[in-house]
Formats: sequence, C-alpha cells, structure tokens
Amino acid sequence: MTFKAEYIWIDGTEPTAKLRSKTKILSDGAALPLWGFDGSSTNQAQGHASDLVLSPVFSCPDPIRGGNDILVMCEVLNIDMTPHPSNMRAELRPLAEQFESQKPIFGIEQEYTFFEGERPLGFPAGGFPAAQGGYYCGVGADEIFGREIVEKHLDHCLAAGLGISGINAEVMPGQWEFQVGPLSPLEVSDQLWVARWLLYRTAEDFGVSATLDPKPAKGDWNGAGAHTNFSTKAMREGYDAIITACESLGEGSKPMDHVKNYGAGIDDRLTGLHETAPWNEYSYGVSDRGASVRIPWQVAQEKKGYIEDRRPNANVDPYVVTRLIVETCCTALEKAGQV
Repeated sequence: MTFKAEYIWIDGTEPTAKLRSKTKILSDGAALPLWGFDGSSTNQAQGHASDLVLSPVFSCPDPIRGGNDILVMCEVLNIDMTPHPSNMRAELRPLAEQFESQKPIFGIEQEYTFFEGERPLGFPAGGFPAAQGGYYCGVGADEIFGREIVEKHLDHCLAAGLGISGINAEVMPGQWEFQVGPLSPLEVSDQLWVARWLLYRTAEDFGVSATLDPKPAKGDWNGAGAHTNFSTKAMREGYDAIITACESLGEGSKPMDHVKNYGAGIDDRLTGLHETAPWNEYSYGVSDRGASVRIPWQVAQEKKGYIEDRRPNANVDPYVVTRLIVETCCTALEKAGQV
C-alpha cells in the first residue's frame, strides 16, 4: 500500500516569500526521505545549478486528502546539506535551543483577507461597503463574508492536529483571523506555515484567494497583522520579568532591528492609526492597542503572564519574529537573573 506526502516549503520570492508544495508517493511505513526541486523556478537558484534539497522537519495528517496521507513541512538545503539562504528556520533553531531552559512560548494571531478577483470579499463592485466596525466578530450575511471557508479551514487545521486556539472575523469585510499556540518557537512557526498552506488550499476550493497583504485596502481600513504573544517561565510567574521583556524590546537599535524584519510594507500598516503604533516609535502599555507592545489588563492585575508585540505584519515569517523576540527578551531576562 502507498500514501501521499505533500512536501511543503518556503520559496525565495521577495519581499514576501510564497509557499510551494508537491506530492510524493511513498510506501506504508516508509521514513520521509530527502527530496529535491528546481530552485530556478522558485527564486532560489540559477538554472545552471538549480537542484535544491527538501528536508522534512514536521509532518501531520492531510485533512484534505484524508486516509493515511500527510502534509510535510520542509527546510530548504543546498546540495551540500547546508541551509539555503532562504531557510530562516535554520537560524531560529540554535536560538530556540540556547534559551530552551527559559521555556519560551508563543501564540500568533494570523490575520488575513479573502479576495474575489481584484477586490476584498464583501466589497461591492465599483464601490465600498459601510465603514468598518460592525464587521468585527459580527454575524449576518450583511456583515460577514467567507465564513464557510473559515469554518472549513478551522476543521482542516483541527483534523491535522495543529495547535489552533481560535478564530474570529476582523474589522474589515472579508478579513479574518486564526490563532496558533501557545507553542514553543519552532512548533508555533512550523504549524503556522502549515496552517497558512491549508488556508490557501481551502480557499482554492471555493474559488477565492487569501492574502497576507498588510494593507489590503487603502484608506480608512485596518491593516492585517500577526500580533505575537510571548512569555517565558519567569514572565508567567512574575511581573518584573514582564517589564524587563518590554523594556528590552525598546533598547538601543532593537525597535528598528525588529520592525525592519517584521514583514514587507510595515510602514503602510504601522501608521499610528487603526490600532497601531507608528513604525518608527516604540512604546508599551497596559491594555493599549495603540502601543507597540501591549500588556493585557489581566497580566497587570495578576502580576504575571505574557506580552503582545502588535507590530508584526500578517506577512511576517514566524521563524524570524520568534527568533528576534527570543534573542532580545531571553537575553535581557538572563542578564537580569530573571530565569
């Protein structure tokens, strides 16, 4: 007997990478082998030396094909087995191992927007819908667009065993969110990429596309982010560590070091309006959705918990954002003896 393994990888498209995948037929009980692909067709190699390697790192049941079929998340390697420059997971791995004892965990809120042709789903042809506001967590055919796709995607993620923790309609018509986590840095990143693949693949069956564009509709409309919730063991036990983490993200060049790697087009979204802080200013505050980093009110009240970095774009690479936050915050907590 055989099964289908859908090998998924991240390509070299700039400024925002795309997901690619192809199917390998394997015999039951077979280990997942290395595989190859044409990097010259994915912006990852030149035609005269186009072979690249797919190295499986995470697998889960394929909820679309069903049966024994699986989805396989892969790292991209050169033929000498070194990480390809587009392989951001390889840069996260040593940091995750270095600070594993602090038990960092993440929950990432993935916002996205459905498009039908060239306009957001729910936008009338040749015009605009009513102003945003009523669509957020709304109900009814006059305010909600694409729920059947969202529900199917949620079912697929759950059937795949991914750490999905919720969904909700967002502020703009056709805009939604799902949350992955709390999970470790590598787990949340692997699973978010697979959940994104399932989102695109599910929407495909409905003749609709999904985009992670951080500003899918110009004008007075919210952008799309990937708010990143973070904590360590010390932060989950005491408030001093919460403040240390918040302060560390604002030290020296750290704000710009992070923002420039938080997704293409970030200055279009982080304007200081629409529940964002300006991209070139750093701030943190309790219950403040206009700050760069929010301390939830429950955390301030209970004096322990987590923080929310509200700056990452919807199109951010989770391997990059988790690496930067772990490196900055865990280093500061270690120096402060708050581990």
